[in-house]
Amino acid sequence: MRKQASRGILVAMPGSTLSHVVVIFTGGTISMRFDPKAGGAIPALSGREILVEVPDLDAFARVTAVDFARLPGPHITPSRMLELARLVAQHLADSGVEGVVVTHGTDTLEESACLLDLVLQSEKPVVFVGAMRTRSDLGWDGPANLRSGVRVAAAGQARGLGVLVVMNDQIIAADDATKIHSEAVDTFQGRDFGPLGFVDRDRVIVSRQRTAREHIPATRLEERVEIVKLSAGSDGRLVRDAIEDGARGLVIEGLGRGNLPVTALAEVERALQSGIPVVITSRCPRGRVLDTYAYEGAGRPLKRLGAILGGTTPSHKARIKLMLMLGAGYNRDRIRASFDPPASGTATDETRVISPASPDCP
Repeated sequence: MRKQASRGILVAMPGSTLSHVVVIFTGGTISMRFDPKAGGAIPALSGREILVEVPDLDAFARVTAVDFARLPGPHITPSRMLELARLVAQHLADSGVEGVVVTHGTDTLEESACLLDLVLQSEKPVVFVGAMRTRSDLGWDGPANLRSGVRVAAAGQARGLGVLVVMNDQIIAADDATKIHSEAVDTFQGRDFGPLGFVDRDRVIVSRQRTAREHIPATRLEERVEIVKLSAGSDGRLVRDAIEDGARGLVIEGLGRGNLPVTALAEVERALQSGIPVVITSRCPRGRVLDTYAYEGAGRPLKRLGAILGGTTPSHKARIKLMLMLGAGYNRDRIRASFDPPASGTATDETRVISPASPDCP
């Protein structure tokens, strides 16, 4: 393998049959090192500088490095996520590219992976990786995660799995991937369903397939979607403020199965009467929102009033999904069919899904 230093591209020697994987660098902890002037870690490394730290990468794939940005995770906005999705789609459309890896700050990696999973239409693997420790820390985990991510992107077993998160050698579906710890290297876990597989020393192992995944044909998104977290005794003023400030959609993070404190109910009902979609999620780290209970403020009467129950989707991902749906022009019935599909699991005519076995889409 020889290196084109001027462009930061690794090029296979003639005769190589290795898969071609594009790695898009956006910044995050994987690109950070300690800056004495700033007094802490900041994004500093280019894609090429990170790649040269990854051992034996050329044994698994031909890698093209693309520098998209050099930003910490909290600086990645939904509009930038959609811009990133367009760039990834361009590379996936290249018949010579077998997969794409995206390095990303872990604080918002869940949202970006979720957005790309919903808007992209390819069987080719798209893999998000990051790091929990910087280049200046003992045990920088970035190179190992990037190496594993490239291996998954180059593996035939990963086709049809949608967008994936590969951290600490775990392979997790984007819709289930959750950061559960602020610092630990095994922070990313499958929220409800667990990993799809793992990366071992000698191979990539996929132990199960994903269920059918949804596609939202959005070319824009609605930025004015807010999350309001309610807890014991919340009076609903934040719900009222969001509506009065012009929110076009609202995600309410409630309790348990999706129940709300009665003290906030009047403002929630007012929000429902305003005509905007209101999605109910749960603060619980696992489990579904469901209309199990029928007392005042519980899921069943909220559903009757027009609230949309969010299923297993946590509030931050529900916001991204609702932004895309509103951007695609979905009405409330269509949004409801997506978040809270019929019990049979059959997709409605308005909710299009991509099964793991479907062919590449343009």
